[in-house]
Amino acid sequence: MIHTTTRVLTSALPGHLGRTVSVSGWVHALRLQRTMQFLVLRDHSGMTQVTHRRDGGPLDALLDSLTPESAVRISGRVVEAPQVKLGGLEIVPENIEVLNRAETPLPIDDRSGPEHRLDWRFLDIRRRPQAGLLFAVQTTFEQGLREYAARQGCTELHTPKLMGSASESGAEVFRLGYFDRSAYLAQSPQFYKQMAVAAGIDRVFEIGPVFRAEPSFTSRHATEFTGVDVELSWIDDVEEVMAFEERMLAHAVARVAEAHGESIRAVFGVEVVVPQVPFPRITMARAQKVLRAGGWDPEGVKEDLDPDGERRIAAWARERFGHEFLFVTHYPASVRPFYHMRPADRPDLTLSFDLLWKGLEVTTGAQREHRSDVLLKQTEEKGVDTGSMQDYLNVFRFGCPPHGGFGAGLSRLLMVMLGLDSIREAVFLFRGPNRLTP
Repeated sequence: MIHTTTRVLTSALPGHLGRTVSVSGWVHALRLQRTMQFLVLRDHSGMTQVTHRRDGGPLDALLDSLTPESAVRISGRVVEAPQVKLGGLEIVPENIEVLNRAETPLPIDDRSGPEHRLDWRFLDIRRRPQAGLLFAVQTTFEQGLREYAARQGCTELHTPKLMGSASESGAEVFRLGYFDRSAYLAQSPQFYKQMAVAAGIDRVFEIGPVFRAEPSFTSRHATEFTGVDVELSWIDDVEEVMAFEERMLAHAVARVAEAHGESIRAVFGVEVVVPQVPFPRITMARAQKVLRAGGWDPEGVKEDLDPDGERRIAAWARERFGHEFLFVTHYPASVRPFYHMRPADRPDLTLSFDLLWKGLEVTTGAQREHRSDVLLKQTEEKGVDTGSMQDYLNVFRFGCPPHGGFGAGLSRLLMVMLGLDSIREAVFLFRGPNRLTP
């Protein structure tokens, strides 16, 4: 059958009062009474009620035979119905076509736990407005990130995800067979970004997959996620990198607030706050002093911030500065990678930073060490196998410019922005140590 009637979304029905329209979607709910039959139809834009008075015709039996989540196409007249909560209108059907009848019972319902819902993620997304809004927000947020990066002269690259060696450490890298040898899934585009700036691509931007073989079962870790990466060359100091990121995030968050702020408030109960720039900054040494004064790390042995420390220092900064974001800078060299630059007068520190948003670390960045002799020394100090790193180290032997950059997880940014409990809710299909399906 060829359909020439244009599909109308449920959100657009108020503009079609008194007209006959065609709507398509899923059966969200059925209420079948002795004299009246009610169907709530759902599409990606919202829901509407379809109301049929039993008349002994074919629609009576068809509606009685429907099951929840069946895919249907309905033609009918849009009429005012002030008593109907779904927009004060309803559709009086003239024809109903069952495109695909759903089996019953459904494998998930409103009482299903999060792991079981992940088993049936396509149904979970379809049935919950939060999920549909999440992906609309993600799209707008990514557009905002790309807009800012492009305006600042960034070239968007797509770096390899298959590597011949296990980058800086084999501990968090997935190994796989590659013809007659081994290959590794990239745990970061870091080295390729640096190769790009050495190739004369001044500013690099990428949104792409990242793989981490971490046996982490927390609410904020995944074994595969989408990374947002930037590398900037010819910089004077790490401050340029932080200034770039804070302005990029402020721009992208503003785009989300403008396009979806009202919907996010209604669905997630969260107010999207467009951050003021610059973001507050605090050195790691000062952060530790503030935290220990409040009882954190009573033994005084922690060199890095744990999740509790991140939450505490972010709460302190919010009270002190009235800001959701906080840069923590100058991490000890002992807890940072070999390629982070160190101040000339403090070789025990790095010109690096983490960005916290509402108490959760969302970004790691740094000025990189671009001097070949210094980098080689730091590589050896960290015990990294220089033989497997030769392609990377060669990048710095022939005039690599000063540069720095950062990496962030897209799903973690969305999780914080929308106030979600777990990163599992912030992605389409989650991958973790115990999940490779669906």
